[in-house]
Amino acid sequence: MEKNMNENFIKLERRVIDCLEESDLEKINYLLSKINDSTLVTGVGGSSVVADFVSKILVSKNHIITRCHTSRDLRYMTDLGLFKNVFACSYSGNNFGVDLSFGNKLKHYLLSSKANECEDIINLTYTCSDSEKSFISLGATLIPCSILLNYYLDGDIDKVIDLFCECSFDFDVNCSVFEIFSGYETSTASKFLESTMVESGIGIPIVHDKYDYCHGRSILSTTSGNIAIYFYSGTQFDDRALDVLCNEYKDVIVINYENDISSIYQLLIKCMFLCKYIAEKKSKDLSGVDYGSFVKKFYKYNGDI
Repeated sequence: MEKNMNENFIKLERRVIDCLEESDLEKINYLLSKINDSTLVTGVGGSSVVADFVSKILVSKNHIITRCHTSRDLRYMTDLGLFKNVFACSYSGNNFGVDLSFGNKLKHYLLSSKANECEDIINLTYTCSDSEKSFISLGATLIPCSILLNYYLDGDIDKVIDLFCECSFDFDVNCSVFEIFSGYETSTASKFLESTMVESGIGIPIVHDKYDYCHGRSILSTTSGNIAIYFYSGTQFDDRALDVLCNEYKDVIVINYENDISSIYQLLIKCMFLCKYIAEKKSKDLSGVDYGSFVKKFYKYNGDI
C-alpha cells in the first residue's frame, strides 16, 4: 500500500479494534497492575504522546508518582535513584531510544508491538496484524493508548471502542502559526498536535499553558495573523479567555473536553482529525511527507548523545 493519509484514517478504528481483540489484554493488564512504585515514562516522536498518556493512566489507576521524559533526558538526570521503574513506549520495541531509556539499574518495562528479548525487560506486547505505512504515527499512537485505556476501564473493550469519534472542521487554514492552549490534563493531545505539525510541516505550533498565557505570552497575537486552538472545559478562565481571544486571532478553533481520562483519549482522536483537515486544505499528506535527505541520518543515530 502506498503511503496514503485517507486510507490510514479509514482503517484507524478497525486497526484499534483488531488490536484490542487480538492482543493478550489479560496479561498486559496484569503486568500494568503490578507497577506500584515511582516510574519514569519515556518515548520520542509519536511515542512521546503515548508516554504522556501512560503517565496519566498510572497516576490515575495505580496511584503512583510518575514523570514523563524523552529517552535522552535519563542520561542527564541526577535523581534517577528517586524512581524504581522505567516504562518505555516504542512501536518497534528495539531502537536507540529504548537503549537510552534502559541504560540504568531501574526496573524496565516496555510497551511495544514487538517484544525485546533482553532478559531484564518486562514486555507488554500488543498485536498489530495490519501494520500502518505512514510517516506520521496514527495507529502506532492511538493503538497503545487504547490498550492503556482498556486497562483504566477495567478491561471493558466495548467502552474503548465506543469512545472512537470522527469529527469535522470548517475554517480557513491559510496561516503559518497555530497557538495551542493546553495544560496538564490536555498535554497528550497538545503533544500530538505539536509533534505532527512539526514533522509534517503543516504548520508552526506554539503550545501555551493556559495560565502562562496571562503573563506575557499574548504578545504574538498582536504581531501575527495566527490561529488559536483552544481546549475548552467550561471553566471561568476558559470563558474569559475565549471572550478575548476571538477578537485577537484570525480564528479560534474550540475543542471541547471533560477532565477525565476517557475524554482525554477522545480529545487525542479529535486532534488527529484536526491535523487531517489542515493537511488536506494545505494539499499535504500526513502519511507521505516530503522530507529532506538528512532526516534518515538523524533517525538512525545511535552514538553519544
